[in-house]
Amino acid sequence: MEGRKKKRVAWGITGSGDRLQETVEVMKKIRKQYPEVEIAVYLSKAGDQVIKHYKLVGDLKENFGAVRVEIDANTPFLAGQVQVGRYEFLLIAPATSNTVAKISMGIADSLLSNAAIMALKAFIPVYVMPSDYREGVVVTRLPDGRDLKIRVRKEDVEHVKKLAEMDGVHILEKPEDIFGVFERHFGKA
Repeated sequence: MEGRKKKRVAWGITGSGDRLQETVEVMKKIRKQYPEVEIAVYLSKAGDQVIKHYKLVGDLKENFGAVRVEIDANTPFLAGQVQVGRYEFLLIAPATSNTVAKISMGIADSLLSNAAIMALKAFIPVYVMPSDYREGVVVTRLPDGRDLKIRVRKEDVEHVKKLAEMDGVHILEKPEDIFGVFERHFGKA
């Protein structure tokens, strides 16, 4: 095994609660299917709040080890690590409309938008699962189990479309789509 590059993936979580629990469950299954792949978890500041609100901190630490939390756009130093090829790809799931808009507009002022833009500059694939995928009304689950109806605005979907047209960006519609990303990069489990 000496001389072979360790397989690593950076998984970014933003401040979206929509499909967050489902995404964590999918990632736990992937972790078991691909034990040779290190999955490093990075939380935006808002992602840290939401993870705590949904009581998923222990679950993440138990299944993925260290959970790194954004201090600023360059701390922890995810952008540089992605850019030099430490990670096979960057996965941002779920991604808020704010993060999607920033990446689509080239704004690198947060940990995950900065990492995504640097990854794209270095030809590292970026996979994004936007919370606001399709215009209309969606129902999401609150931490207490109740349903919440939210409106996905046309403006938010326009940023998703712009992001989808960017070279190196791949849009995922639902958490289950992440299985295909790992299969594409690491083969069938």
